[in-house]
Amino acid sequence: MYREAIRAVQQEGYVESCRGRFGGTFVTYERPKPRQSDLRRALAQMGDDLNDSLTFRMAVETGAAQILATTRLTGAQRDMLRTRLAELNAAGPDEYRRLDTLFHLTIAEMTGSALLSAACADARMRVTDLLNAIPVLGRNIEHAAVQHAAIVDAVLAGDPEAARRAVAEHLEGTAALLRGFLG
Repeated sequence: MYREAIRAVQQEGYVESCRGRFGGTFVTYERPKPRQSDLRRALAQMGDDLNDSLTFRMAVETGAAQILATTRLTGAQRDMLRTRLAELNAAGPDEYRRLDTLFHLTIAEMTGSALLSAACADARMRVTDLLNAIPVLGRNIEHAAVQHAAIVDAVLAGDPEAARRAVAEHLEGTAALLRGFLG
């Protein structure tokens, strides 16, 4: 039974086994590439809730950006937002999804509303398995970088309507990407 369990997690790419004097089973830190079965499994778990989840995410994340753009940000908060954007822009495919989540959740947290932060985290969690089941493509990262910069620019300029529009455009693109892989 132990060997079967090790073989199962090894096939998923979470561990690797090496023979010899310094051999053993070691946890790998490299996330396995998405497979079609990952997408099917994520879809089966989501059922018919995709549109509802995307609508929920649109409402809370556009609202968070809109509210943050009306907030008088400290220098440290402005720096934090720029830092999150820079980290995301520097991320490779293996780190991109995690840093993208951190970027979006930072916007919600900076509003100072624990309820809004929790709602944004919940909205993101509802689509995370689907996002993780599709490949991270360079052209999508480049397109998202422009959208993320527009979000930060609007928030820092104190323009709530531009911040809402920038997040809406970004989330519509993500929704189209998800639907494209599902179709």
